[in-house]
Amino acid sequence: MANTLQAKKRVRRNAKREDINKARRSRIRTYVKKVELAVEAGNADEAKVALKEAQPELMRGVTKGVLHKKTASRKVSRLAKRVKALG
Repeated sequence: MANTLQAKKRVRRNAKREDINKARRSRIRTYVKKVELAVEAGNADEAKVALKEAQPELMRGVTKGVLHKKTASRKVSRLAKRVKALG
């Protein structure tokens, strides 16, 4: 258990940040899922719109430290490739 005041403060801060990061990660997954569902349904227009919404959300995750930059780029690239294949 944390002994010093600073260590106790870090425990409290870490718990708060964990909740914030969980929510952010969940939000990103929701946006990605919308794109994937549109692609599976074969709805090109809906998939393009969903991708445009998901892309900034993924990059926001990078700036907030939830995702690594290359991970987000890879996800965007693969989603865009699938959307483009719909035509």
